[in-house]
Amino acid sequence: MSTRNVTLSLPIDLLKQIKVIAAKQDTSISAMLTQSLRKIAQEEDETYEEAHQAMMADIRKGFVFGPRGKSLTRDELHERNA
Repeated sequence: MSTRNVTLSLPIDLLKQIKVIAAKQDTSISAMLTQSLRKIAQEEDETYEEAHQAMMADIRKGFVFGPRGKSLTRDELHERNA
């Protein structure tokens, strides 16, 4: 997997905390950020997939756009009330 460097600006106090956490976990800040960002991207993909599946289920079910239980002729549908 290829990587690309990015520049990131963090508040100094946060950076100090993150350095300590990374050291305790025997990892790097870069690895921690990669893991966190992958999780965010995966959650986004899952949310999109759930919405897509729900939309497709609605489409397969179909929609009713007229009076329920009553069939109207074309002329009745286009009848104008003056």
